[in-house]
Amino acid sequence: MPKMKTKSGAKKRFRVRPGGTVKRGQAFKRHILTKKSTTRKRHLRAAANVNERDLGGIAKMMPFAGL
Repeated sequence: MPKMKTKSGAKKRFRVRPGGTVKRGQAFKRHILTKKSTTRKRHLRAAANVNERDLGGIAKMMPFAGL
């Protein structure tokens, strides 16, 4: 059997917190920032939790994360 591997894109985008929740970065902060308000851009800086419905897919992409 081949070794199970973690998806390299997933390990760059997600971190598993000690409580079992998964941290992710916010979308819509990469480009076209001139038309977005300062408040909106400031709120996009903060990390967010991954929704519970998406945890199954992330657990498949990161088999050794303990999810």
